[in-house]
Amino acid sequence: MARSLGLEKGAEGKKSRVLSGMRPTGRLHIGHYFGALQNWVRLQNDPAYDCFYFIADWHALTSDYADTSPIAENTLQIMIDYLAAGLDPAKSVIFQQSVIPEHAELHLLLSMVTPLGWLERVPTYKEALENVKDKDLHNYGFLGYPILQCADIVIYGEPGAQLFVPVGEDQVSHVEISREIVRRFSIFYGLDVDYS
Repeated sequence: MARSLGLEKGAEGKKSRVLSGMRPTGRLHIGHYFGALQNWVRLQNDPAYDCFYFIADWHALTSDYADTSPIAENTLQIMIDYLAAGLDPAKSVIFQQSVIPEHAELHLLLSMVTPLGWLERVPTYKEALENVKDKDLHNYGFLGYPILQCADIVIYGEPGAQLFVPVGEDQVSHVEISREIVRRFSIFYGLDVDYS
């Protein structure tokens, strides 16, 4: 079941934003449609929202770094699937994560202020290390996945607009740690950002 977590209080009269993406680690299937895409189409057709949907190809590298060849093909196929499911580029911003260099830049900056202990306590990280046996996940890319996700979220926030991040239950802890990372970054650098 997907949850939508609001990260910022919206100003009255300002459109809310929606941000969500999928990793191109394989082809999409009916579960993706009923679990996310159907909701994405509904949100893009609601005039109260500005929607940003992306293909999270850098996120795919966190676990599929040893053989990246399927990522490019899957990225193309997922874009086709997004359009076939009803996402409309005239109503939503649809993009590939890696073509926006600011994602990597912000990820780097946020990683400088994030304690390793925070990342090591993320439940999905510990579960994956215990359960995934066919890939070596003992690397910073996998450990730092929540920071990359935080960069994805922060970069599309807009002052005064509420940002909704529809995620599956397995990603809730990543969105929650994003709030803490942004608070810490804001304290260090004197930014006035409300991610309550």
